[in-house]
Amino acid sequence: MTQCNCNKVKVVKEITAEDFAKIDEVIERYRGKPGSLIPVLRQAQEICGYLPDQVQRRIAQGLGLPPSQVYGVVTFYSFFTMVPRGRHTVRVCLGTACYVKGTRKNLGKIQQELGVEVGDTTEDLKYTLETVRCLGACGLAPAIVIDSDTHGLVGSGKVMDILKAYD
Repeated sequence: MTQCNCNKVKVVKEITAEDFAKIDEVIERYRGKPGSLIPVLRQAQEICGYLPDQVQRRIAQGLGLPPSQVYGVVTFYSFFTMVPRGRHTVRVCLGTACYVKGTRKNLGKIQQELGVEVGDTTEDLKYTLETVRCLGACGLAPAIVIDSDTHGLVGSGKVMDILKAYD
């Protein structure tokens, strides 16, 4: 699997006062209710796009929880993220069938055209690039998934046309 290019400048999305006001409204709706942490985190991530430290601290304080508990939940569940993600998640299958049918060319083309490595997000916050070991769509190899849409029999000449449909 290709690793993240750690020397690259990471994308940062500022959390605005308006974002914090919306988060405070969510906290207020759930304050004092058992089991409220995950719904608050989910809604805060929808508002901000991710859960940076300052948002986690705000939620911990608002719900009267230790920051370590909030951090523990954020890092345990894979659907929470502490770094900005793109509006669209592009997953390239590296399973055996896809690999044999040329998925490495697709991955290379996407990396080159978007200017990102696996695990990174484009500077315009449009795309986050990931790889997966198998999509379970071997008959469609090589396959990619964008958000929840599976695209099969994707040649390297076709991959950017598919991505552009998500602009």
